[in-house]
Amino acid sequence: MSKSQPNNPLHGITLEQLLHELVAFHGWPALGQRIDIRCFTHDPSIPSSLKFLRRTPWARAQVEALYLDLPQHVAK
Repeated sequence: MSKSQPNNPLHGITLEQLLHELVAFHGWPALGQRIDIRCFTHDPSIPSSLKFLRRTPWARAQVEALYLDLPQHVAK
C-alpha cells in the first residue's frame, strides 16, 4: 500500500539508481572528493557502496543531497 509523497523528491528512486546516476555524472574520483568516504575512494564499486550507505545514515544523507543537486533534478 504505497502512499503518494508529492513533497518527497526521492520518492520512487532506489538507492542503487541514485548511485548509478551519481557515478555516471561525477565518476568515482570526483564522487570521492565530494563525499570523502572509503567506499568511494578505495576500490569503489556499486555493491560495496550500497552496503555501506544502507548501514550509515549520515553518509546516505550526504549522497542523497548531492543527488538532488544534479542539474537534471533542477528542471523537475
